[in-house]
Amino acid sequence: MRYMMDSLKRLHRDERGAEGLEKLLIIAAIVLPLLGLLIIFRDKIKDWVIDIWQEATDKEGEEHDTFFGDPLATP
Repeated sequence: MRYMMDSLKRLHRDERGAEGLEKLLIIAAIVLPLLGLLIIFRDKIKDWVIDIWQEATDKEGEEHDTFFGDPLATP
């Protein structure tokens, strides 16, 4: 019985891995709310990215046309 009590006391005093666990909990405390926000607002984020992509490709096309001229215009 004494051996078991000593083993439990040593286990209780052992702090190996505590720092790693603390870091993991801090990361989880940051990542989980962000993940929740991404899940909740995924449709709005998707629409926002599509709008920005469309705007960028339209602007690139306009700049290309003004630099090289209108490719569909007949000479």
